[in-house]
Amino acid sequence: MIRTIVQRIKLFSSSRKEFYLFLKSLLGFYPTNLRVYDIAVIHKSASKLDSQGNYINNERLEYLGDAILGAAIADFLYNRFPNQDEGYLTQMRSKLVNRSFLTQLTYQIGLNHYIQSNTTSTIESSHIYGDTLEALIGAIYLDKGYLEAKKFITRKLLNNYVNLVEVQNTNSNYKSQLIEWSQKNKKAVSFDTTDESKNDGKQPWFTASIEVDNELLGKGSGASKKEAQQNASKVALDRIKDLFPENNPQE
Repeated sequence: MIRTIVQRIKLFSSSRKEFYLFLKSLLGFYPTNLRVYDIAVIHKSASKLDSQGNYINNERLEYLGDAILGAAIADFLYNRFPNQDEGYLTQMRSKLVNRSFLTQLTYQIGLNHYIQSNTTSTIESSHIYGDTLEALIGAIYLDKGYLEAKKFITRKLLNNYVNLVEVQNTNSNYKSQLIEWSQKNKKAVSFDTTDESKNDGKQPWFTASIEVDNELLGKGSGASKKEAQQNASKVALDRIKDLFPENNPQE
């Protein structure tokens, strides 16, 4: 009891009071280990040094949160759809942990306002929001345990911000759509993916180009070959809708 009172006094008297009150409102409980939540919103571009000279940022928490998010969503889908097969469950989980989907959730819950970042890189900023949400989940796990982290994912995020019917009906596999369209319309499609990662040990980066009948229709980038090709495919599909309106690939 006394520990709880002391913790709440620290929370309300801190210079980070606004952030901690945001967490209380979002999570539905008073955070205990404030340090892990502070770290969860520090992007590597804004890394801080501890007393021993170690860099402090949210990468380790992101790694932890990513695993917990995947497990919690797998559990949720398994119980929510008892009659669906493994393929359906895998596809739904993939959509729910998609980086752009997590970025959207980060904005919806307001977490984006508290991220500490000094990056001007398009490469890093494309992942920063979803990564921070995963880091927050990792912080909840360390502070309160798996059940509380799972409750946040299922009750707070999925129940309040996710329409499962819309997710189910959304086909975000743009490369698959493009290939299906090309086969149906007898078009030749080629993918060229280039590794543009720097030799500094940081995040890998790839750029993909797509040609349809030897005409460049799409370029895209991402932290993996798959992501780059998906982004390029989305651009190509948008171009195809304008160039071939009678053969709309998404109809």
